[in-house]
Amino acid sequence: MTSAFSRLRAGVAAVILCAGLAACGQSAATGSGAGAADPDTLVFAAVPSEESASLQEDYKPVLDMLAKTTGKKIEFRQATDYAAVIEGQISGQIQIAQYGPLSFVLAQSKGAAIAPIGAQVDEKGGKPGYLSYGMTKAGSPIKSLADMAGKKVCFVDPNSTSGFLYPSAGLLQAGIDPKTGITPVFAGGHDSSVLEVAAGRCDAGFAYDTMVDTQLIEKGQLKAGDIATIWKSETIPGSPVAISTKLSPQLQATLTDAFQNKGNTDYLLANNFCTGKCAIGDEGVWGYAAVDNAFYDPIRKVCETTKNENCSKA
Repeated sequence: MTSAFSRLRAGVAAVILCAGLAACGQSAATGSGAGAADPDTLVFAAVPSEESASLQEDYKPVLDMLAKTTGKKIEFRQATDYAAVIEGQISGQIQIAQYGPLSFVLAQSKGAAIAPIGAQVDEKGGKPGYLSYGMTKAGSPIKSLADMAGKKVCFVDPNSTSGFLYPSAGLLQAGIDPKTGITPVFAGGHDSSVLEVAAGRCDAGFAYDTMVDTQLIEKGQLKAGDIATIWKSETIPGSPVAISTKLSPQLQATLTDAFQNKGNTDYLLANNFCTGKCAIGDEGVWGYAAVDNAFYDPIRKVCETTKNENCSKA
C-alpha cells in the first residue's frame, strides 16, 4: 500500500532513495556473511501509507528483532514511492522491502530477484487481505462507479493496488475508461486521496478501507459521516514483505522465520523489543502471516483483465 506523498514523482523518488542509499551501498555490496551474497548491513525499505515523519520508529521493534536474530546491522530506508524501492531491490541496494501487492508483482516483472515471505495481518490468526473503497463526499449525487463518468476522480499512485489497480478494474466493469472517461488525479497517498474528496477538490476517489473507516477519524482529520463509501472491491491479497533471493539460503531461511514467527506484537512484547500497544508499521498491524508467490496470482489476474501498463512497466 502507498504513502502521503505528494510524492508521485517516481524518477525524483528513485534519485532521492539512491542518494540516501549511497552511504550504505558499500556495505551492501561487500560483506562476510554466511555466503558471498550476504552483506554486513541489510537494508529494509518501506513506503508510508500516509504522511509520516516517524516510519522508522513504527518499524523499530521489528528492526531491532531482525538485528538480534540475524546478527547484522539493519538499516532502514523510508522511500517516497514504490518505484524507488523496486529500483533499489533490482540494483541490490535493498535486501528487505515492505511492498503493496501491485508493486511487488511489478518488481518481479521488472526482474527483481525477490520472494514474498510474509504479508501483514491486523490480528493473530487473521488472513492477509484488505479492500479498496470508492468514495465521495457525504451528500454527493454520485452513488455508484458509473456516476463517476466525466468527474474529477482521485487515485493514490499508479503503482498502488487499492488506490489504482482495483479501482481501474471496477471502473472498466462499470463501462468507464479510467484514463479517458474521467479526469484522473493522483493524490500521492491514501490519506491525501480521502482528504481531497472530503474537501471537495475531487468529486470522488479511492483508498484502502481502514484509511476511510478508522485511521483519519482516529487522527481527527476526518469526522465519521464525512465520507460516503459507494463501492468496495473484492478482497485484495495483503501487503507483502519481500527479501532478495540473492542472499544465502541460510539467511533467507532466518529472515523468513523471523517475519513469520517473531515479527508480531506478541513476540515483540514478550521479548522486550517494545512496550504498550506495539503495533507494527504506520498501519499498526499485528504481524505477518506466511505467504508464497502464488498468493499474488489474483493481482496478476486483475492486471491481465485491465491490461494495466503499471503491472509490467519497463
